[in-house]
Amino acid sequence: MAKNRGYVRLLYHILFFLKLLIVLKNMDNMLYYMLVMEPVYTAIFYVFSFISVYVQIFFLMTYLEKKRHIVHHPENLELLNYPTVTVAVPCYNEEATIDKTVKSLLALDYPKDKIKIFLIDDGSRDNTWNIISGFDNGENILAFKKENGGKHTALNLALEKSTAEFFGCLDSDSLVHPQALKRILSYFQNDPKTMAVAPSIIVYNPKNILQYAQNVEYDMSVYTKKMLGFMGGIHVTPGPFSIFRKKVFDDLGPYHKAHNTEDQEIALRMQENGYKIDHCPDAYVYTNTPDSVMKLYRQRIRWIYGFIKNLVDYRRLLFKKEYGTVALFTLPSGIVSIIGVIFLSVNIVANIVRFLYHKIIQIQTVGLDSVLSFNYKFDWFFVSTKAVLFLAIILYILVIISVMIGRKMAEGKSGFTFSIFYFIIIYSVVAPFWMMRAIYNAIISKESSWTFERRITK
Repeated sequence: MAKNRGYVRLLYHILFFLKLLIVLKNMDNMLYYMLVMEPVYTAIFYVFSFISVYVQIFFLMTYLEKKRHIVHHPENLELLNYPTVTVAVPCYNEEATIDKTVKSLLALDYPKDKIKIFLIDDGSRDNTWNIISGFDNGENILAFKKENGGKHTALNLALEKSTAEFFGCLDSDSLVHPQALKRILSYFQNDPKTMAVAPSIIVYNPKNILQYAQNVEYDMSVYTKKMLGFMGGIHVTPGPFSIFRKKVFDDLGPYHKAHNTEDQEIALRMQENGYKIDHCPDAYVYTNTPDSVMKLYRQRIRWIYGFIKNLVDYRRLLFKKEYGTVALFTLPSGIVSIIGVIFLSVNIVANIVRFLYHKIIQIQTVGLDSVLSFNYKFDWFFVSTKAVLFLAIILYILVIISVMIGRKMAEGKSGFTFSIFYFIIIYSVVAPFWMMRAIYNAIISKESSWTFERRITK
């Protein structure tokens, strides 16, 4: 009987709470927001801030523990042996950049009889074919022309033609450092279990504020990718010069279309099958990056869209201990990042709307002249001491540290760069838009083609 009375009291309290919410909902909207929604938003904000700080500290602790294991190769590295390598360069309307790309491959410090370069024209409509066919010597450089089918089909054509022990791809708007191939192959020779090695990608010749901001992002990614390499959590083998043992494709099959992000899908497929992926921080690849906000916006939509779709395709990996770091840390961190950006964007917009609402009320109450009059005097008493402010400060300090470490690893330069502010400001404003659009595109399954992106990033 007493137990039943307890259930009745519990039900009564639940009904009372629901009734209170209904009453509050019918009150002034701002009062409802202050009493109910603002604490909820604050709690969520604390959660995402804590997770972000935790991730950055986790990377930093990994770096401090493993930094002595970061290999710095000599300028003129010599390998114990020189295995055969095929490098595929898929092209679509690349007449402006393909010449430099091929010449950078020809300048690789590697025996010419051990490397084959396959240039694949994926149905270009410009002068790309005439340029790449001029490099075809019938021996170590071969040019192929095919109907347009997407980057993955061009790579698979190269895979069919390749008989080498190692296989790699180089995007046709990128350049390689002369020592890059040797440095990457040293990882394979040092560890027979290594099945793929990703390089460090650096922005080539940044010219405007947007490209300097991207340079900061790429420097930070060098640091995070190496830390993920230490933990076995790399989920992308980027198109610019990631090198694989050919056995990977013999065992797991060729590239898939994978929502036009085949470099993410093949890495996830490898992780699912327990194939080790590492990162070589001093194997430099220089890539051309978008020089306008719209081009960057379209590029990132494709990247985030591909991540979401591949995440759905490989959802079976999530939180499964047998799949290691990529399942327990990398993919969940990506999910948290997407949700966090969306939440922060909504929260910022809500705060702006609330600010404007209060200003309108203030103008209606005391007049425009009183609002426009500026007689501000700084007082430490009014400085916010909320924990979230300190979390934000700590997070930005950790981000700056990660950029500086990545910059040291990628460019050999230490110290602070003012471009960090470009990165923080520009990405804080623009990233929410491409994130929201990518999510919308993923919901309706609207993907951008590889050929379309190649056109708009020129």
